[in-house]
Amino acid sequence: VDRYQSLMNAGQYLPSFITQLTGITNAMVQAAPPADTVMREAAAFVGAAPLVAHNASFDSKFWLDELERAGCPVAQPVASLFTCTVLLSRRLYPEAPSHSLGNIVRHLHLPPADKAHRALADAEMTAHLLLRMQSDLRSRWQIADPVHGLLNGLQRCPKKNLPRWLAESAAR
Repeated sequence: VDRYQSLMNAGQYLPSFITQLTGITNAMVQAAPPADTVMREAAAFVGAAPLVAHNASFDSKFWLDELERAGCPVAQPVASLFTCTVLLSRRLYPEAPSHSLGNIVRHLHLPPADKAHRALADAEMTAHLLLRMQSDLRSRWQIADPVHGLLNGLQRCPKKNLPRWLAESAAR
């Protein structure tokens, strides 16, 4: 529906390997708005919407720490805030050779990103992956409404209990 994108100046020097990985230079960061400004804008953009990330245990720490530094309250209980597409992909696509974002996107023949390891590009790939997962939950497992709360339960479901969990979720 909409996008928010901004570099932020966190007052930190970027090592050369980050520049090689992302294409973001120290000059770009120096010209960017301060981190607290960007986080307040991002928090206002997100509002109370649930968040989705590929490897959410990594991203959520940065999100929560930066929100705290910017003085922004967290809109939801932390445990239910993020859905993790890595955890979901491990449960829904155990046959995939890898569950890294680029590899699972290729495995499922989803649109790749122009600039991998950049927030907006990775977010768009993650969105395509999430939509595919929701579609597969509807078509393969007859789960009528695979919303955020259901996905949070699925990502915490032990793999050995997955068939029963999916069957029970479809019956609801």
